[in-house]
Amino acid sequence: MQPVLAFDVYGTLIDTQGVTMELERRLSDASKAGEFAKRWREKQLEYSFRHGLMGAYVSFAECTREALVFTDRALQTDLSDNDRDHLMAVYAELPAFPDVVPALDQLRDAGIRCVAFSNGTEEAVSQLLTRAGVRSHMDAVISVDEVKRFKPDPAVYAYLRTQLETRPEHTWLISSNPFDVIGAAHAGLRSAWVRRHSDAPFDPWGIEPDMTVPDLEALAERMVR
Repeated sequence: MQPVLAFDVYGTLIDTQGVTMELERRLSDASKAGEFAKRWREKQLEYSFRHGLMGAYVSFAECTREALVFTDRALQTDLSDNDRDHLMAVYAELPAFPDVVPALDQLRDAGIRCVAFSNGTEEAVSQLLTRAGVRSHMDAVISVDEVKRFKPDPAVYAYLRTQLETRPEHTWLISSNPFDVIGAAHAGLRSAWVRRHSDAPFDPWGIEPDMTVPDLEALAERMVR
């Protein structure tokens, strides 16, 4: 039986550091742009974890805005409300990594079903992927918003399987985020870690991915063997 591949979106299909160029234009000190982008992303994830643990669900977009405000305060960059609104709009139009479309085409040509699986709402993720030229290469978009939980809560991976109507051993979670890979493996799914940076460490939790690849084209090559 062919596997079904569920791709994480932010950081796996879509380059969250793509906002850096716009930050260079908006910040009075352009040298802070790289650090700002990195801390914004880290805080975005932290806030999703905290909202999930508190049982105080908000949309992923709200986590992103809260993280933007925090990072602005932490780095004392004094963004205006207009700047924040603009940066949020840019975040909704981030680019795809260059390996995404070729890999998805190769997988679909081999008859492998590919879906996007994200903390973002279905509408927001569909629009993001459409703008990035990726949505037409995916079979579906599945969002955790339906269960009001965030990755790596086991409930979201159970929901993924319910939507796909697949057995755990045939369901793969593909992500560049170790916490997502570990969460999926803990829930009984197969997992592949996309190690986009050669110096990126994996969490030492004793749970390892079934596959580690440097990019999605390498993933496709191994999946279609």
